[in-house]
Amino acid sequence: MAARIVGARPTVVGGALDPHTLLISNHVSWLDILILGGTTGTAFVSKDNLGHGVIHWLADQNHTLYVRREHRKGSKDQAIAIARAAERAQPITLFPEGTTGPGDEMLPFRSSLLEAASYASERVAVRPLAIDYGPAGTEVGWHGESGKENVLRILGRKGTLPVTVHLLPPLDRTSDRKALAQKARHAIAETLASSRGSAPLYPDHR
Repeated sequence: MAARIVGARPTVVGGALDPHTLLISNHVSWLDILILGGTTGTAFVSKDNLGHGVIHWLADQNHTLYVRREHRKGSKDQAIAIARAAERAQPITLFPEGTTGPGDEMLPFRSSLLEAASYASERVAVRPLAIDYGPAGTEVGWHGESGKENVLRILGRKGTLPVTVHLLPPLDRTSDRKALAQKARHAIAETLASSRGSAPLYPDHR
């Protein structure tokens, strides 16, 4: 409902989303949370410093799992926590870019937390998810501006905002975390390019 009030009109395509799923998604805007939460019922992996207490409270209501990305020595424990969360009935979404992007290019994927796939039980599926704002991607992208500026700009946007949520096929979990990150990123990039009828918009980052 919150996403629709802002103007988002999401469409979901792809195979049905089963319980016990770890979703790996690109990240464009704070709108992603409203749209994906509403269309898939997913929980999220989030940085622990969300800011205002009300935002933390709202995130808690959806069973958000908090991590400290700068705490490298604790990455194994965090990956295990994500694996345990993925084993619940509620899907959970990880944004490997670690932050929102400009809307026309994905940032590099960080692979450390994708180690969760190696700790999760066999019933857990790992699926890429591409959230596509189409030509409006650069309008809603949150990159290089304050949160207040971005929120006011999006709330002041006129008209509706068509968004497609692509649920892509599960990945082979036997890959190591770096290969898994590359496969997820490639699948998302190809999907976004295909939906726009263009060559891949997101070159590989090494």
